[in-house]
Amino acid sequence: MRAVLPAPTFGMLWWLPRLAFIMFVAAVIALVWFSEKSEQEERHATLISDMLWLEQSLRFHLTHNEEVLGRFDARRIHQSGVFDAHARTLITGDTSIHQVIWQDCDDRVRHALLPIPADTPQPGENLGPAPSLSMSHMARSLGHAVYSPPYQTPLGDWQFGVHVPVFVDGRHAGTAVAFYSVRRLLENAAPWWLAERYRVEIIDQFSQPIGSRTKVGADAPGSGYQIPFDPPGHGLILRATPYQSPTPLAGRLISATLALLAVLILFSLWVLRRHVQQRLVAESALQTEVAFRKAMEDSVQTGLRARNLQGKITYVNPAFCRMVGWSAEELIDREPPMPYWADEYIDETRDMHAKVLAGQAPAEGFEIKFKRRNGEIFDALIYEAPLIDGAGRHTGWMGSVLDITERVHAAELSRQQEERLQASARLITMGEMASSLAHELNQPLSAISGYAAGCRNLIAAGAPSAEIDGALAKCQEQAQRAGRIIRRIYDFVRRHEPKTEACNLEDLLSDLIVLIEVDTRRQHTRIVRNIAPDLPTIQADRILLGQALLNLMKNGIESMRQTAEAERTLTVSAHFAAQQVFIAIADRGSGISAEDAARLFDPFYTTKTEGLGVGLNICRSVVEAHNGRLWFEANPGGGSIFHISLPVMTP
Repeated sequence: MRAVLPAPTFGMLWWLPRLAFIMFVAAVIALVWFSEKSEQEERHATLISDMLWLEQSLRFHLTHNEEVLGRFDARRIHQSGVFDAHARTLITGDTSIHQVIWQDCDDRVRHALLPIPADTPQPGENLGPAPSLSMSHMARSLGHAVYSPPYQTPLGDWQFGVHVPVFVDGRHAGTAVAFYSVRRLLENAAPWWLAERYRVEIIDQFSQPIGSRTKVGADAPGSGYQIPFDPPGHGLILRATPYQSPTPLAGRLISATLALLAVLILFSLWVLRRHVQQRLVAESALQTEVAFRKAMEDSVQTGLRARNLQGKITYVNPAFCRMVGWSAEELIDREPPMPYWADEYIDETRDMHAKVLAGQAPAEGFEIKFKRRNGEIFDALIYEAPLIDGAGRHTGWMGSVLDITERVHAAELSRQQEERLQASARLITMGEMASSLAHELNQPLSAISGYAAGCRNLIAAGAPSAEIDGALAKCQEQAQRAGRIIRRIYDFVRRHEPKTEACNLEDLLSDLIVLIEVDTRRQHTRIVRNIAPDLPTIQADRILLGQALLNLMKNGIESMRQTAEAERTLTVSAHFAAQQVFIAIADRGSGISAEDAARLFDPFYTTKTEGLGVGLNICRSVVEAHNGRLWFEANPGGGSIFHISLPVMTP
């Protein structure tokens, strides 16, 4: 019985040429299909181009005749031979006109060349209105040529007329009317080479042909093209249908050759497969065994160690050798004590070794200390299982060894860091409170200092007591404000909910702008207010929210220190939409880089040389405590825009 070649070694090699053959056949079919499709598209593009050319040729033909008809000399038209000479140039040329008549300003036929249609009155003094009276009136009213609808003559030919008004000194002197034969028009306008390619037709609005130029041949189904024939219009359509052309013999021969070549390639691959299979069948069994053992040894990352019933090592895999540092040749057939046993834990290791040989190893595994060849001690987790041979006999023990040194070390580090975090948590809270107080109290204390200096100046200048009392009142107000800030920040650090009350944002923003004007004048900065007058009252902690907004304004002013004075503008905007109040503070400073943007709201991160790095973090905490959101984006005019959205909630 012939041996079957393993799928991983030869089956894939056999399917690869099959796949290549299928792809080759698919490529040939696609090539033929794309070639035919490309040829069809090219033919259709040529058809469109030819039809556009024919339509332009017909339009030029008709327009030229209109110009010739419009050049009738109305002053000399009644002189003998003048009309006939002018009209004969139209009929004898390739103009497709076979009849020309002249109507006076009363739409009566005064001159005619060649027989007049049966429905047209004859020349004479007693002529009545012509049937084309409406067309003549329309041409006279519009001041340009007008085409009549096509009609069929008694001889079965289709024709249409063109009415061209002639004016003398701005007054209507008459109308030149010419009649076209549709058949002759196509014969003169469509060249022979166009008729060799297509059947050219003019069809009416009911899709009935009224004239054509064609040769005997079968039409290609569904490959025609049509465009409106205007002038003369009236629903006429110019249509061309290509003739059916036989498929070139060369293309069929090429396709047949490619198909034959594909069959020959498949046959040669099949012959090659049989030859290779016969050469590899003798090696298949050995390759299977070697590949299995090599794959097992190389792919397993867990250390594997096999021992017989006496404790002698019978097998170790490469992962175990890398773990302990000794090679397989040095470990196989070794008896206890093993070279990887740690001297410091030799007694514990020997006791566990005895338990394993006695079949008392814990089923959930056990941890033990081993030693690497370089003397390094590492932690190992070992799972021992009985080693059963093919006959079902217990021949030893198979151990799975995992190096858990990193895991043990990580657990110890986690425990130590947990202790450090518990000790640092209290320090962080105290640091946040101290930093917040230092940052937030700076503004009211600066105001107190400014008002105190102002009082001293007023006293020195002998100012009235009313002015001094006003400055002292403001100083007292700032001191009270500092006290409220301390209480609010203390409550906030203790993770208490902010003290909410009815807060008018328009008044709050106005007060803050007045408070910040001292800094803006010193920094030569202009404040632009864009605050909607219909802002609703929200429930908020006025002190904390005011401090957050004030901090954002001060940051915007400080960011424009390097900006030209003419461009130092701080814009404060606020509007109400979708049950939320949106506040925007825009500056024209240097902006925020991508590196700083990633850490902008982190505690103690600052881009200022003397900053503490807590302002924006506190601002975001205050806004989020009000169930709002704080974010920023680049200002299109340069600088940054900080946005705040606050929900409108009932108390």
